[in-house]
Amino acid sequence: MFREDDFQYALENTRVVRAPAQAIQTFGTTSFRFTLVSELLDHVNRVRVRDGRIHAEKPTILSPHNYSKLLLDGFGENARGYADWLEAHGSHLRFLRYGFQFRKTDVSEEIVNAPKEEVIERMEKRLDHAEDPMATLIDGVDDAWEVCLLKFTVELIQRSAGENMDEWKRRGFI
Repeated sequence: MFREDDFQYALENTRVVRAPAQAIQTFGTTSFRFTLVSELLDHVNRVRVRDGRIHAEKPTILSPHNYSKLLLDGFGENARGYADWLEAHGSHLRFLRYGFQFRKTDVSEEIVNAPKEEVIERMEKRLDHAEDPMATLIDGVDDAWEVCLLKFTVELIQRSAGENMDEWKRRGFI
């Protein structure tokens, strides 16, 4: 089990070398290929390269009414008052809900005997030749690599939210 320091270390040492060219699609599911490069602990010039896919479900708009129902899931009666207030005063509030599925079965990994920066350069060239606009390259931490991947997904959601909201507004959904 990780300590809070381990999470913080992973968050601080995650670098998205190449982000996907596109944001999360507003009206469909989106699949991103990731390559995550991390140095093995206690080994010089040994790097683990993980490849896999992240599947983002289409974002949904939550109105205050629907949000209050989600908010109350697992809460007692004391939360009902806040949910009622939210429904009464939140006519202009809209929330986006993003869902990700991370399938470990899609992940492959290999150990490479080379300096990490050299491996990252090779992976960038590989992505250039693959011409996959949905591919991402992440420099991360080996033990907490899933934290690195989650940090990437949160940043992708933040980047996509504005575009998704603008598209919903143009189409009159909000």
